[in-house]
Order: sequence, then structure tokens, then C-alpha cells
Amino acid sequence: MIAEPNTPTLDILAEQLRGQDPVEALRTLADQFPGQVVFSTSLGYEDQVITDLILANDIPIRIFTLDTGRMFSETYSVWKKTNDRYGAKIEAYFPKQESVESLMTGKGPYSMYDSVENRKECCFIRKIEPLNRALAGQKIWITGIRAEQSPNRQTMTQLEWDNSHNLFKFHPLMDWTFEQVKQYIKDHNVPYNPLHDRGFVSIGCQPCTRAIQPGEDFRAGRWWWEDNSKKECGLHAK
Repeated sequence: MIAEPNTPTLDILAEQLRGQDPVEALRTLADQFPGQVVFSTSLGYEDQVITDLILANDIPIRIFTLDTGRMFSETYSVWKKTNDRYGAKIEAYFPKQESVESLMTGKGPYSMYDSVENRKECCFIRKIEPLNRALAGQKIWITGIRAEQSPNRQTMTQLEWDNSHNLFKFHPLMDWTFEQVKQYIKDHNVPYNPLHDRGFVSIGCQPCTRAIQPGEDFRAGRWWWEDNSKKECGLHAK
């Protein structure tokens, strides 16, 4: 862990957050790191819960999304509804134009299906590079990760140190179940992506996302043509 001199250690910060509910924890982080806490939203179920926790409680945390250029129309719809509902302006980060043009010209619009390497190249251009810009200079990165989403995420802790971006990552819903997430959405009348009602559990880019069947793994609808060991795009690599 490499941090600035006045930044608390992982253990100290984890102890400060221990026992706090998500709203209390988010407020603690916003107070301790003013102007340096950001939340990355995919506008899916979990992220809509966190957006509500932040905006309904007037917590000063910046919210942004990565517009990859391959998003579902339903995702744009819930983005607008969310802005309208809270009087917010979710920030957009786009991939670099020249990188997308080069990829599409050189390999075509569906190169991700040809190999894992191609798919990761597309993810890097459309998601990881824009994320790196969005996180530059920040101290805390809030995410909607939950432990039950995948085997890889079951090994994560609620507060982590991210060596790649030199900041803390905080997952306020880490221990929530999917049923808790859905109940919160219902109880608080939070706008959500209608694709969730059609079997889409995890929603990303349109070419890389499908609905799952009953009994399938939560991540089965993402990059379904690859084996389960490759179900991450690289956003949450430590």
C-alpha cells in the first residue's frame, strides 16, 4: 500500500467504518476525504441502491458512469430517470475516440467474440482507460460489488486497497443479498433498469450481456462464451 502521509492505513479506516450502516459509512468517508470520494455506477440494481443512498441523504459524493458506446437503450432510459428523480447530473466518461475508431476499423464491431484477448482489449478501451481518468486524484472509490455475485468477489473485503489506482475501494453492499437489493428498490421506489425484469441480472454492454436462466450463476449472463474463470473485465483487478 502506497498512500500519502496523512492518509489513514487500511486497518485504521476499516476500524472507523466497523459497525456503521451504508449511509453512515458513506458519510464518514465523504467527511474524511472531502471532494475525493467517487462512485462509479453501471445503473444496475446495486448501483441504483447506492445512488439513492447518496442522493436521498445529500452525501457529497461524485457519481459517474462509463458510457462505452455499446450500452442498452434501457440503460440510457434509467440514467435519465435517475437524473430527473434526484435533480442530479451523473457524469459521463467516454472512451477515446481514436482508440474506438482504430479497434472498429481493424477488427470490426464484434471482435470480442473471437478471443479473450480481443474481448479484454475492447474492455480496456471502452471501460478501463476511461475509469483510470475518472479515478485520477481520488482517495475513495465506491462500488456496487456484492460477495454473492461471483466466486472471485466472495474473497473481497468491504474495504480494500487498490494498488492499481492507489486508493481505497469501499463496497457498501458487500454483505447484502440479491433479495435485499430488490426489496430496497421496491420500498424506496428507486428507478431501475427494466431489463432486470427480463432476466438480466448483471447489465453491461449489449453485445456482452444476456439474460440468465433459472439456476444459472449470477455472472452467467456476462461474456457467456468464455469459461467462468474469465468473468471479469479488469475494472476490479487489485
